[in-house]
Amino acid sequence: MPYSDNFTDPEPQRAQIDALTGPAVLEFGTGWCGFCRGAQALIAAAFAAHPGVRHIKVEDGSGRRLGRSFGIKLWPTLVFLRDGQEIARLVRPAREADVARALALIDTPA
Repeated sequence: MPYSDNFTDPEPQRAQIDALTGPAVLEFGTGWCGFCRGAQALIAAAFAAHPGVRHIKVEDGSGRRLGRSFGIKLWPTLVFLRDGQEIARLVRPAREADVARALALIDTPA
């Protein structure tokens, strides 16, 4: 499942995330967040070169357990995972190249 425009509903459980295999990116944010909306084009562009990376958009906020378990403070925050383990993290990415570098850390070339 490559880049997604939609938030996952319902929110995944932490045990599900920890059990993931392969590369995945959790994107924490909200639909009304200006920083989140502003970052979508650069995130999508970086994902274009990594179609095998799972992208899970998680709507975050008060009472949302998954974001708290990852210590999310600002949106958007991208958590780059390989086999359920955090490899890298970007908070409020401003450059496509930064996202692409982090994706390269978790994505194995075909």
